[in-house]
Order: sequence, then structure tokens, then C-alpha cells
Amino acid sequence: MRATVIHGPNDIRVEEVPDAAVRHPTDAVVRVVLACICGSDLWAYRGVAARQPGQRIGHEFLGVVEEVGSEVSGVRPGDLVVAPFVWSDGVCDYCREGLQTSCPHGGFWGEPGSDGGQGEAVRVPFADGTLVGLPAEAASDERLLTALLALSDVMATGHHAALAAGVRPGSTVAVVGDGAVGLCGVLAARRLGAERIVALGRHQARTEIARSFGATDVVAERGDEAIAAVKELTGGQGAHAVLEAVGTEQSMRTALSIARDGGAVGYVGVPHGGSAGVDIRQMFDRNVALRGGVAPARAYIPELLADVLAGRIDPSPVFDRTVDLDGVPDGYRAMDDRSALKVRIKP
Repeated sequence: MRATVIHGPNDIRVEEVPDAAVRHPTDAVVRVVLACICGSDLWAYRGVAARQPGQRIGHEFLGVVEEVGSEVSGVRPGDLVVAPFVWSDGVCDYCREGLQTSCPHGGFWGEPGSDGGQGEAVRVPFADGTLVGLPAEAASDERLLTALLALSDVMATGHHAALAAGVRPGSTVAVVGDGAVGLCGVLAARRLGAERIVALGRHQARTEIARSFGATDVVAERGDEAIAAVKELTGGQGAHAVLEAVGTEQSMRTALSIARDGGAVGYVGVPHGGSAGVDIRQMFDRNVALRGGVAPARAYIPELLADVLAGRIDPSPVFDRTVDLDGVPDGYRAMDDRSALKVRIKP
């Protein structure tokens, strides 16, 4: 089969690799119908995050089950399913507590020895604990299928940021980052009842999506100017909840600075630069909380799925370009130079 591999910085290739196959009784093989490129994939593409030459890449996909192991009972061949970006056994203490990202038997797609999502098929370990079934009729609805793809990562991650920041009905929320996760964070904040949502971003096409998702205000400035702008919009107080969806030192400093005293920052941007940007004294003096981390998408997919199917939320607009497998390297280049927001892959 064909799959996307990374050989080094700016070196993404689509190559022939061994076919995905059931290795253990708890495995399933999923034929990929849709996949996509994530903003976090770009850290490997840029050489910031280390990868082995020839390592698989991609962690967001949905597809049709082709084969299952003898101990799999939750899905069967022919089922349409979505996979969260981490597989998990579904039975350990962490999984039962809804923190599947800490499952001791879990892992991330594209790790050495595992399949990546940007390919023709994927071997799914612990299929019963990992995969979530989708209605078969969704396969014929392109928009709906694209919205469901977002549940594998970006919509669930935006939701995690909103929960971590304590978004509640009537609250004022600020979202730092205008990538797909930040935009889904806007959608998640609106879903949770935020009254005012300030989106920080400077790209018009993206801020237009933010407004369609529920943003009431847009701040295009960065750094100190952004902090001043948000403070001015909020009467000098800042936001009850801040969603940090970038992961840089500047974005974290901005997020903490625009949080209202007694508020919270929910961080989901993959951090680069250690703890830089986290001013513990500022947090202490102003009673600002910091929560977040890797989103346990498997815990959130069922409730978000219900809202997508009911038409209450639609994250599909974050996908603004579609490529086939041969076009994946160009998709990476487009996201890297920001000419594309999020690239959808149709193998």
C-alpha cells in the first residue's frame, strides 16, 4: 500500500510500504476514506520535532473497517469509523477516567513501528477501545464526513481547551491562535455558552471563519499590542477563559496576560520552548489557573459527534484545501507557507 513518510526537514514523500494487517487479536484494519495534515505535523516537517528517516506521519483519519481480529467485538468489516489521534485499550484506569492519552498501552499514530493516518490503510491496535462508529449514511455526505473528520483531533482539542479554561455560559473568552485548533476552540466556546469571544488572529480568511463560528471580536495585533487591545475590549479586566492554541513563548505570555484575575488559561498548543512564557508570579498574584495538555479526544468524540450529526456544530470550514495522496507533499508546503489553513486528504 502507499503511505506518507518523512525523511527529514521539508522532505515528505509518498511511498510503497507494507500493507496494514491484523497482528494481534485486538487489532482492526481501517481503509482510509479521509485524512488530513495537522498543524503539529509541521513541527516535524520544519525539523523542530525529531523523526526517524522513513517514519510514518499523520494522526487524523476516518474510514471503513476492512478486517478485525478475533477478539474485536465493537466494530466489524464494513463499519464507517473515526479514530482519535491516540489509540488506547479502553479498559485501564486512565481510559475509564476519560484520560485515554495516558493509557499505558496506547500510542500515537506514526510512532516508529505504527501506521500513520496519511495513507491508504491503518492497522488500529485495541480497536474496541479506540474506534468510534459513525452512521453509514454519512459516507455519502461530503460536508458531514469532513465535519466528522475534525473530531479525530482539532474539534476535540479545541473542546479540551475550552473545558480546561472553564468556559461557561455568559463568560468572556479569548482564543490565541487562528489555526484549525484555535478556530475549533471558538466553536467549542460558543457551544459551551460563552457570551463574548475574542479571536486573536491576523489572517482575514481565518478570522472570517472565526466570526462564523461565534467570535464577537477580532484582535489582529500581537504581543503587548494584543494584550492592550483585549484589555480595552474587556474594560481593562481581560477574559474569564483564555484558549491557547499555538504553543510558543509569545502566545503563552499573551494568554496569561489577557486572562482576567481569577480566570484560567486552557493550553493545547504543542509547546516548543519548554516553560518559557509561564510567569508563575503573575499567575500567583492574579489567581490565574493554567490547565490543559494533550486532548483525550476519545473521551469527547461521542458528545461532539451527537452535535455534529444534529447540525448544532459544523467544524468542516477549517478544511480549505483537498489533495490526493500524491498531493500530500504540496499540502505540507501549503500549510507551512500558510496559503492553506488545513489540508484534507482523499487517498
